[in-house]
Amino acid sequence: MQSLEQFTKSETQIQYVFCDIDDTITEHGKLPANSYKALWDLKEKGIHVIPVTGRPAGWCEMIARFWPVSGVIGENGALYYRYVGGKMKRHYMLKEKDIQKNRKKLDKLSKEILKKVKGSAISSDQFCRIFDLAVDFCEDVKPLPKKKVDQIVEIFEKHKAQAKVSSIHVNGWFGKYDKLSMCKVFMKKEFKFDILKQNKLCAFIGDSPNDEPMFHFFVNSFAVHNITNFLDSLKHKPAFVTPSNGASGFVEFAEKILS
Repeated sequence: MQSLEQFTKSETQIQYVFCDIDDTITEHGKLPANSYKALWDLKEKGIHVIPVTGRPAGWCEMIARFWPVSGVIGENGALYYRYVGGKMKRHYMLKEKDIQKNRKKLDKLSKEILKKVKGSAISSDQFCRIFDLAVDFCEDVKPLPKKKVDQIVEIFEKHKAQAKVSSIHVNGWFGKYDKLSMCKVFMKKEFKFDILKQNKLCAFIGDSPNDEPMFHFFVNSFAVHNITNFLDSLKHKPAFVTPSNGASGFVEFAEKILS
């Protein structure tokens, strides 16, 4: 990894910025004015911003409609929403029958996790999720030790579910998708853009282990400084790290991209 100051733009200007939300553009659970302004600054310079988050479908509906973004990928790659031309476009990775079947399995898993991992809770935003189960280990509960977070992951994986750890939740789901796979779908369908061939036109910034596929794929991969809390668990690390945590780090990143 290198410091943000060591990043030098190539001859081609970055046109697309993918970003995580929690603890990347937020700080202490809030979206500060400076990071929200940074989103607008990027948009006004013609750079497309696409949040890529573990947050639920219900949040994504609002973000796509009201934020200065060109779309949003939610529930760790299960869906994307894009508000364009006065209409909301929605794309899902699974069919309705599979969503319903998976929901029944996740409901059973939630009972097992709460019984076995004392102190955990189902996330407060679960009611507006479609695809996954989010288990809170430090957002609205007393932070759990790493061994308990690992135990939540083990329970998901025992039942053949995928599990990813964010800075606040363990998200589990059934299906072969992640943040990166939906980024590829989104860009192909919405922009006729191949992010494999045109990787250098993109950048990603995140903060936690569920961003690892993105750190591995993007040449211009960044993390805010709080990624240092998770470095031991990352096989694929970001190329560049900002000096500051969370929202302040995102502002530093945006200023660097725009400089």
